[in-house]
Amino acid sequence: MTMGTLTDMRQRPNIRAEAADGHPRPNEGGLKPLPLPVFQPETEEIACCGSRQEPPAGPHERPGYRLLPFVKDFSDTAVGPVPRVATNLAWRDWLGTARVRLGLRRNGYKVAPGLYCVNRPDRNSPVLVTANYKLSFDALRRELAGIDAWLLVVDTRGINVWCAAGKKNFCTAEVVYRVKKCGLGRLVEHRTLILPQLAAPGVAAHEVKKGCGFTVQWGPIRAADLPNYLRRGQKATEAMRLVTFTLAERLILTPVELAMLAKPALPVLAAIFLLSGLSPGFFSIAMAWQRGLAAAAATLAGIVAGAVLTPALLPWLPGRPFYLKGLIAALPLALLVPWLWDLPIIGLESPALLLLCLAIGSYLAMNFTGATPFTSPSGVEKEMRRGIPVQLGLLLLATILWIAAPFMG
Repeated sequence: MTMGTLTDMRQRPNIRAEAADGHPRPNEGGLKPLPLPVFQPETEEIACCGSRQEPPAGPHERPGYRLLPFVKDFSDTAVGPVPRVATNLAWRDWLGTARVRLGLRRNGYKVAPGLYCVNRPDRNSPVLVTANYKLSFDALRRELAGIDAWLLVVDTRGINVWCAAGKKNFCTAEVVYRVKKCGLGRLVEHRTLILPQLAAPGVAAHEVKKGCGFTVQWGPIRAADLPNYLRRGQKATEAMRLVTFTLAERLILTPVELAMLAKPALPVLAAIFLLSGLSPGFFSIAMAWQRGLAAAAATLAGIVAGAVLTPALLPWLPGRPFYLKGLIAALPLALLVPWLWDLPIIGLESPALLLLCLAIGSYLAMNFTGATPFTSPSGVEKEMRRGIPVQLGLLLLATILWIAAPFMG
């Protein structure tokens, strides 16, 4: 409410006074009376500087904390306020996804572990367990439009479900701890946790039951199958249990592989051009440019072979070891390098470029091993013990031939 201003009572005697309602009043003593203060309803709050005021602080705001954009509001429960998260991804979420796919600040892309909810869950709503890697968290919540559910997020150190289970971060002890810490037993009447199937390598269901009283039920592999899984009474079809590795699923990993190469690319290219300029006259800028372009072309061919062709052609490349698949994928490009850019190659340079391309293609293909359902953690270690000596041998031989080539001509 605001108070109106007072009018000046010193008016001409023949002027009739008007009240606040606009109706005339008779003069008394020839003077206009002093009207009482008029209170008028306020239409909007105006700050002293003239701009519209911000809304007051919310009931869940705390010093030193901030509400994340995907939190809509809070649900008051028996265990306290639980953040209610949106099931649609905003532009910030998509931007974060793109950033992480390019390998930028991946290690910090996580949400706080604990209890969340979507829509309006009650004491009988399902409890879905996931990792605190935000890509995993987003993949789950975006599939739950129209579904009332509790989300129990365990601390996997910002690692996705499958990798965290292999590293024993998504583990029995963490699930039991998080159930107890969140007071889940006081929140829901049932005693069932729905875990992603890919968490199975790290979680022992019988130990979870023993530790917190909740039964583990394995949900589908893909979050997209959850609505159908819940409609079927939490029963999975055979297709929901099948791990796929389609072309799109393989190539989605390529951008991060390429982005991770950007940081070491400059020093590697600088070393290539420096080595390319070595000559009987000590150093030749012309040779550094000419031979350096050829070596850079071989490096690029190896990158394409290891980071693009190997995942794209993975089911059809012969052999089981990934370092061997990378060698096979790189061989055709290695043979094309001398002609593809029309670069003059003589003497020992052709075999040097061939070996360089093979070494890079094999190494990058082997990096792809841990991102596939083709191997286990022990299988990755076994392959690295075999593959790395081969790659180092190829690289060392390529370097020796490349440096020796100008001196042998």
